[in-house]
Amino acid sequence: MSLGPIGFVVPWLLLALPALPLIWWLLRVTPPAPRRQAFPALRLLRDLPAAEETPARTPWWLLLLRLAAAALIILGLARPVWAPGGGGAQGEGPLLLVVDDGWASGADWAARMAAAQAALDGAARDGRRVALLATAPAQADGTPPTPTALMPAEALRARLTALRPKPWAPDRAAALSGLALWRQANPGGFTSLYIADGVEHQAEGPASSASGFSALARTLAEAGPLTLAEAPAHAARVLLPPRAEPERLHLALRQTPAPLAGEVAVLARTGDGRALARATIPVAAGASAGEATLDLPLEIRNQITRLEIEGEDSAAAAVLLDERFRRRPVGMIGPAEQGGNTPLLGPLYYLERALALSAELRQGSVAQLLARQLSVLVLADRPVAEGQERAALTRWVEQGGTLLRFAGPRLAENPDPLLPVRLRAGERQLGGALSWEKPQGLAPFAESSPFAGLAVPAEVAVSTQVLAEPGPQLSDRTWARLADGTPLVTAVTRGAGRIVLFHVTANADWSDLPLSGLFIGMLQRVVALSSGVAGAEGEAPLAPLETMDGFGRLGPAPGGAGAILASRFAATAPGPRHPPGWYGLPGEGGERRALNLSASLPAPRPLAAPPPGTVRQAIGGVPAERDLGPWLLAAALVLLAVDLLLSLAQRGLLGRGARLAALLPLLWLATPAQAQEAGLPLATRIGYVTTGDTAVDEVVRQGLTGLSDYVNRRTAAALAEPLAVRPGQDDLSFLPLLYWAVTGESPDPDAGALAALNEFMRNGGIILFDTRDEGSGEGFSPGAREALRRITRGLAIPPLTPVAPEHVLTRSFYLLPPDLPGRFAGGQVWVSRQEDRANDSVTPVIIGGHDWAGAWAVDARGQNPYAVIPGGARQRTLAYRFGVNLVMYALTGNYKGDQVHVPAILERLGN
Repeated sequence: MSLGPIGFVVPWLLLALPALPLIWWLLRVTPPAPRRQAFPALRLLRDLPAAEETPARTPWWLLLLRLAAAALIILGLARPVWAPGGGGAQGEGPLLLVVDDGWASGADWAARMAAAQAALDGAARDGRRVALLATAPAQADGTPPTPTALMPAEALRARLTALRPKPWAPDRAAALSGLALWRQANPGGFTSLYIADGVEHQAEGPASSASGFSALARTLAEAGPLTLAEAPAHAARVLLPPRAEPERLHLALRQTPAPLAGEVAVLARTGDGRALARATIPVAAGASAGEATLDLPLEIRNQITRLEIEGEDSAAAAVLLDERFRRRPVGMIGPAEQGGNTPLLGPLYYLERALALSAELRQGSVAQLLARQLSVLVLADRPVAEGQERAALTRWVEQGGTLLRFAGPRLAENPDPLLPVRLRAGERQLGGALSWEKPQGLAPFAESSPFAGLAVPAEVAVSTQVLAEPGPQLSDRTWARLADGTPLVTAVTRGAGRIVLFHVTANADWSDLPLSGLFIGMLQRVVALSSGVAGAEGEAPLAPLETMDGFGRLGPAPGGAGAILASRFAATAPGPRHPPGWYGLPGEGGERRALNLSASLPAPRPLAAPPPGTVRQAIGGVPAERDLGPWLLAAALVLLAVDLLLSLAQRGLLGRGARLAALLPLLWLATPAQAQEAGLPLATRIGYVTTGDTAVDEVVRQGLTGLSDYVNRRTAAALAEPLAVRPGQDDLSFLPLLYWAVTGESPDPDAGALAALNEFMRNGGIILFDTRDEGSGEGFSPGAREALRRITRGLAIPPLTPVAPEHVLTRSFYLLPPDLPGRFAGGQVWVSRQEDRANDSVTPVIIGGHDWAGAWAVDARGQNPYAVIPGGARQRTLAYRFGVNLVMYALTGNYKGDQVHVPAILERLGN
């Protein structure tokens, strides 16, 4: 039963309300309990006249109190509900709940389920039967979405709870077909609540009456009242696969138009979920697209395996990056003499143009190139001299490097051991006045060759080559041959790497190969092999390794997911049979290809107008139902407790002690406020100085939270949540340590802040300045060093020195090396000199740039969101251990260093 904004789950209990006058009469004539009173001896009353006795009646105010308690109990047991059915459908009869559960619903799935649950609550109160129709296909066999059978609302609740968004688009046309079959079994009318995702998923043509949504909504409206629930303020976004450029990744976004301008943040993550970079895509008001670029060093860019829209859980808001988006570092070395890059003649001229589109090219000496990460090293007609150079190259290849070599006159005369096959002395001439042989073309590539599938141009001819010595393994080591069967490209595996040799020069002196497009394809295949890509082609089936759900989260592939042929991978659209995710060859080191949902989606468009008479409802705009029963029963219990106290007071049983006991709850209610005001000195906290940059402050907060948790788990210290402070405005006296992340835009502290900071350091506090731009993080925080000079200009900072191996920071809890890495490594960390005896030689400042907070940071899921560079679990462990040492140093000072004096003190006490 419903009365305006209030309904009752058990309305028959309201029949007890007319009994209130009877309760009034009973309470009115019932006297209160007698009060005990000490009388004189009976003999003093013997001669008293008998007086007429009349019972005292209950006071009117106590009577009203008891009647109010009785009324509250009756109303509470009737279970009144505020705004009943506010989130459900209007109408009578059975209820059909239609839910769009495609990719566009994942971003606000919780709000959609709340609206659906509210509809079930209303149907349960009214005793209506309910059916559920999910519009996204769930079966890989092509079975259309079909409504469930009509059932009680409580029976359908479990199915609704188990419903999850799908990582593909809904098929409203198929859902309409399933609805037609359902109506044959249920011919009567019904009420519909359609929770739509707000997107027109028709691939072609404008949103019109012919669209899948319009046809489905019109059919629902013809069967009975239709309520359309949608989120009008939410824009459905699609993050497209990026365009890989030589220096950057070009990001593109598509969305349904929004009335206000905004910015969309895109995170670049590694395979283990850590964020490496963040880019912002601006979107103008009313626009449906936005673009931005992501500039990163090559070593960091090649670690990215996923791009995702920050804070949006949707399969269309995430893009997986496979080998197609990576650029491999390739080093090139030509002959010792000058002229390697000479146009049209130099041995490196054609190599640069063939590899520039797919790799980052570097030049230098062998030692300079091997000092950095390198995938391929190209030697163009350059023998490797015996000694340190040959030993370094051999070691690099055995550790996984790919050595790509080109023949020439110098290599033909001076072969070395770093070759895949033994070479014959001299060159083989295949054309000219002194040779009977003609220039040879290329034979088609064998199926087992990494070059399989590349077309061989008829115009490519080889006039000179270096021949290989025949041997039993020559055939297995040959990747390409001339038309006469002689090897053109040979290769051999050495340790974890390989050596590849082109038996011709890298320029046009010996062949036309560098002038053809085949040369580019062959080099790209070799570079791809350097990272372990198998390069499956043709009919090789790529099995699903990990697939996405509707929230964009990777997990095990479902049972119905099937393999995709490599030749058809690019043309495959994600669906129930092939969910988006990682596909590849089974086994370690097999190829992995990314199947992205956004690559096959059209630009999202708003829904067409619903049929006339449709009631439109905003998801999240309707107040949630509230059961008032518990609150009314609680109020009744309070009134009965007050009645009990008043009754005891009338009988004289409530003495002074009982009155004090009654006041204890009031005192207890005041305690939290007092504790909150005095909460700062009751717990040990790490403070951090706010920078004004919300992104930086959030990283620092997450970092200090993660460090505090690590310290609490590994030591006897007990740290509370970190505290954001503003020097000069907040009290710093209760903090042992301040973390200050310096940015290029950090403002200069005023006089009050400088005085507070100097007082903090003078009383034993420690400030850790972190510029976040040292070592491997150079360039991540431009302008931070200049800002550090500005900030510290008015601070009383003593002379500094690099952290020595014997400094207390390296041994206050863990034994650590003096480099003290964080998210970055390789920079210098500075502390005050040990000779300064102020505060027992405890350094008041520590200055570095390793972004320790980024290494300590822990997000809401308990994961480390920021990758350590150059990386490895060992570096993050050392960063956490430095944080523990730092906290112990701030709490105990030079206690660990003073232990060296213990033997001398004991000896003196013994004497």
